[in-house]
Amino acid sequence: MNNLARKERLKNIKESIPFYILILPAVVIVFLMNYLPIYGVLISFQDFMPGDKIFSDTTIWVGFRNFTRFFKDVQFWSLMKNTFLICIEGFIIGFPLPIIVALMLNSLKNKKYGKFLQTVFTIPHFISLVVLVGMLNLFFGRYGLVNNIFANMGFERYSYFLEPKAFRPLYILSSNWQDFGWSAIIYLAALSNVDPQQHEAAVLDGASRFQRILYVDFPAILPIVSVMLIMSIGGLMGVGYEKALLMQTDGNLGVSELIATYVYKKGLTGVPDQAYATAIGLFNSVINVLLLIIANTTSKKFSENSLW
Repeated sequence: MNNLARKERLKNIKESIPFYILILPAVVIVFLMNYLPIYGVLISFQDFMPGDKIFSDTTIWVGFRNFTRFFKDVQFWSLMKNTFLICIEGFIIGFPLPIIVALMLNSLKNKKYGKFLQTVFTIPHFISLVVLVGMLNLFFGRYGLVNNIFANMGFERYSYFLEPKAFRPLYILSSNWQDFGWSAIIYLAALSNVDPQQHEAAVLDGASRFQRILYVDFPAILPIVSVMLIMSIGGLMGVGYEKALLMQTDGNLGVSELIATYVYKKGLTGVPDQAYATAIGLFNSVINVLLLIIANTTSKKFSENSLW
């Protein structure tokens, strides 16, 4: 029996060789770009200067000094608050939006119109962040389209890029506008596997279109929703620095200075303090890992869907 099982396993491996070869470039790229640089986090425990070697006889190990320095930084709580608020508010709006859009597009009777809308919703994803912020300036700058319209109506001009209260809504809404169509693709793919006979049976039972969405379509994509929810929570504090930095002004600095922008400034501008910046980045990554573990454990406890 063991010999038969071994032969069957070898047969399966031989049959899968073309697929292993197909996936090999992706594995190599992920290893080189994501795993190989991990050893660089060691500089967060060193007194590191640009040009120093990570491993050498002259390496000065300082333990958790860079971390305690960040915890004592006067900007620590401000950075944590700004990053958490922009991430959680973006998550509350951005996570359910593509699910709702996917369900609506899938329920349209006119499939050609649905494909057209899907294309329109997806196109903004391919706009670069620099161009997107430029568009925001054209629309919401002091002399942009919105302010020009309000000025002609007798209202005062409003500096969206200088007012702290306007930063988060502008950042979050523009990010969701750019990404909700792209994010909806995975849910539309899951909805394409729903058995049409279930809808036919629901129609015969007198179910309305909304009831069919609620009791047929949504349960079908619930496993995907659960997995995406876990992954989204795991990356909750992983907001990038690029867009926030492009939208940052002296007026909104109090709310636009995030952990990511602070790391960028400390590590790459002025007099670089790469050890300190790496320590902050590692601290942020640890928070994301903890959130991922909590989300996965909670999902596994209350449902059958989890990452591991």
